[in-house]
Amino acid sequence: MSETGAAIPERLQDDLDYLMECLAEMFNGLGESQLAACLPKTGSVAPSEDCKFVRAWSIAFQLLSMAEENFAVQTRRTVEAGQGLVAEPGLWGRVLEKLNRSGVPQEQVADLLGQIRVEPVLTAHPTEAKRASVLRHLRELYLLLVKRENTVWTPLERDEIRKEIVAMLERLWHTGEIHLEKPKVLNELATIIYHLREIFPQAISILDKRICRAWRETGLTRPLSPLTDRLPRVSFSTWVGGDRDGHPLVTAEVTAATLRELRLNALLLIHGQLTTLGSRLSISRLLLPPPPELSGRLEMLAATTGALGVEALKRNPEEPWRQLVNLMKARLPVDVTGKEETLCGDSGARYCRSGELEEDLRLLRDTLVATGATRLALADVVPVLRSVEVFGFHLASLDIRQNSAFHDKAVEQLMAAAGMTERGFSQWQEPERLAFLDRELASPRPFLLPDASPGNEAESVISCYRVLAAQIRNYGSESLGALIVSMTRSLTDLLVVYLLAREAGLAVRTGQGLACLLPVVPLFETINDLAGSAVILEQFLEHPMTRRTLALLCGGEPVQQVMVGYSDSNKDGGIMASLWGLYRAQEAMLAAGRRQGVRLRFFHGRGGTISRGAGPTSRFLRGLPEGSAAGDLRLTEQGEVISQKYSNPLNAAYHLELLLAGTAGVSIPRRGAPGPGHPLEPVMDRLAERSRSAYRQLLESDGFVTFFRQATPIDVIESSSIGSRPARRTAQASLADLRAIPWVFSWSQARYFLSGWYGIGCALEELMNQEPSLFGELVRNCQSWTVLHYIISNAATSVASANLEIMRRYAALVHDQAIREQIFSAIGGEYQRTVRMLEEIYGGSLAERRAAVHSSLARREDALKVLHERQIALLRQWRHLGAHQNKEMSSQLLFRLLETVNAIAAGLGTTG
Repeated sequence: MSETGAAIPERLQDDLDYLMECLAEMFNGLGESQLAACLPKTGSVAPSEDCKFVRAWSIAFQLLSMAEENFAVQTRRTVEAGQGLVAEPGLWGRVLEKLNRSGVPQEQVADLLGQIRVEPVLTAHPTEAKRASVLRHLRELYLLLVKRENTVWTPLERDEIRKEIVAMLERLWHTGEIHLEKPKVLNELATIIYHLREIFPQAISILDKRICRAWRETGLTRPLSPLTDRLPRVSFSTWVGGDRDGHPLVTAEVTAATLRELRLNALLLIHGQLTTLGSRLSISRLLLPPPPELSGRLEMLAATTGALGVEALKRNPEEPWRQLVNLMKARLPVDVTGKEETLCGDSGARYCRSGELEEDLRLLRDTLVATGATRLALADVVPVLRSVEVFGFHLASLDIRQNSAFHDKAVEQLMAAAGMTERGFSQWQEPERLAFLDRELASPRPFLLPDASPGNEAESVISCYRVLAAQIRNYGSESLGALIVSMTRSLTDLLVVYLLAREAGLAVRTGQGLACLLPVVPLFETINDLAGSAVILEQFLEHPMTRRTLALLCGGEPVQQVMVGYSDSNKDGGIMASLWGLYRAQEAMLAAGRRQGVRLRFFHGRGGTISRGAGPTSRFLRGLPEGSAAGDLRLTEQGEVISQKYSNPLNAAYHLELLLAGTAGVSIPRRGAPGPGHPLEPVMDRLAERSRSAYRQLLESDGFVTFFRQATPIDVIESSSIGSRPARRTAQASLADLRAIPWVFSWSQARYFLSGWYGIGCALEELMNQEPSLFGELVRNCQSWTVLHYIISNAATSVASANLEIMRRYAALVHDQAIREQIFSAIGGEYQRTVRMLEEIYGGSLAERRAAVHSSLARREDALKVLHERQIALLRQWRHLGAHQNKEMSSQLLFRLLETVNAIAAGLGTTG
């Protein structure tokens, strides 16, 4: 799209030219020849003042991203076709080849692969600037682009594909991109369910085929097959409908509705798969006599399924395998016969748990194998079985998250309602809080009488927990994840949850005392919280209530989940202090877990930008402390990342394979205690502290908040309706209360990308000047020590995304000259220092050393500059109108501003 020195691969250029021609054709057909002429491509004319060009360019940017995605997919396919699955780094071929060379016995590798588990947690954080309708249209466009590549089409058929693309672009043009009102939680859930039902089931099947193929290609002679082996597992969770941290719209009713929707859609997914399976298993008993196990199961199921079972057996009487599938469909607890599909249940005639269906599918598989129809078992039954194993009757498990301060208020209200004389629980010292909680947890007695109304916070938590308790009673705990405590800062922040669980019937008596029916998980977010995390975790693991809960939930091998937050730690201390603080915290917590005999399962709360923990998947996994992954990875996939990574099955399978293969690569073979730390760890401690100090000095400078609010479009973002969740946890207008997402979003819109690099230059320059030999050692280890490489390369990517000249133009929006000059001077100086120090490390120009990153940005830069200028001009007008309280004109300008936000986000490929 841009001519700024960016050489575009020919195949990508062909796709891009084709899409731009289609877009221009669409505009010309609508009489919008000016828009067609000013599309951001070679030979285009400058845009007019007509604000329509912003939307046109937003679509053009989305088409560029689509072309790049397709180019990446097709390039991988071409490489694999010529060189095999071992050609692509980070995927199964390369990982298995390395394991084969390392001498790990094949039986051990196969066994350990079956223990690998990856669990993406899909969230609806307000970082997806595109509406769900727009996402659907873009997905259809992508499929048409792929369809066009088939060389068998006749000229007529190719013309028809082009007409479909132009029509889809017109549909997209007439679909409003801007959320005019905040989406409801269940609207956000619908987008998550789309991916879970339509994309991921296909991706799972692709993953299984790829690992078996890679196993053969890498020369491993022992067969690997989903018929006989446990393959690596993927499962899914979500926060939509469960994350109530600063989100008052997520009520107990919303959580109950979320669980119903997830269950209904899981059952509809299975119903459709069983229907397809039944149509394929048209095997005559006359040609392939059924084993007695099959006949016996048919009789047993028919007898317990009532009239539906009788009806199922009447159909296809000479096809016993199909009859079994018909009985499975009849036993699903869902009714698809009416106008709307509904959940239903009868403990005798219907399945209650997905494990019951799995047993019948395994019988179907095994009886086909026993009669010699192994190929049919593998082709038809195994994919359905794998799907049920992954999605169950719940589609994705639901986490429940709430803030520790909210829990404290709930406890205070319970104590008051119970007539206790003590007050101010949230202000008590830790020893006093702990003594109180220990006394209460020794008793099963609840605080409240039936029908009591203790207060908003207490009622919110308890009504939610009662929904969870009912879900467990009715369907088991498979549909539920964990009770996550954000802003965990003490042991009692976690024990409070046990007390609230007792109140709601979410705790049960055991022989030793109370235990919770769901795991309680700390979330450590800020730099200081991460530094103190190991002490809190060890105290928690030692506590009798935690011991009993882990024994109840895990049996003899206790596993404790711990969530670590990348977004807030980065907002709090900058990128180096954040990433190194996370590394050190995981090391310390792993040691605490080993001392307590508990395996830790880390849950990585990563966002979609580098400032919120994003980065290359393979490098991220290799940069974790030894033992952190342990074959069991849980991480968030947030907002726009879901559509970027998982919008089509092939791309979804690629990104899931990176997670699975990367986790296996850092986990096999499993070792005992970790070896000695890297000799440069003390140097990293020093760099992290120095960079944090520089970053905090900037944030605490006089006038910084004023600069931030005027030099970025934060006020526009706070006025937007991108997500259902408020931009702030409470109503306080402070940096501390502002969520990390709008913080990062606003800095990226103004091209600062501040928390992705600020402070690193200062720390590195000081080390180079004071101890040049240590700096040289750091440079020599930058490629080989993965955690260092990950931090430095992420900072280099953030610096590449930033643009000093555009920053300066946004800074000109700051009214107070003294504030503007002081803050921008600090930012500009540190930017130039950081670039200089990174070039010292890379040994040359970043644009040359990291050409792929810079060329992608260069393709967009000229068009982005025009959009930034338009946004700056509109910001001036909008703020002026707001100051003079011209609400009508201000509202009109806000809509145009939001269009520039969307367009710039589309160009950069990122929001928050």
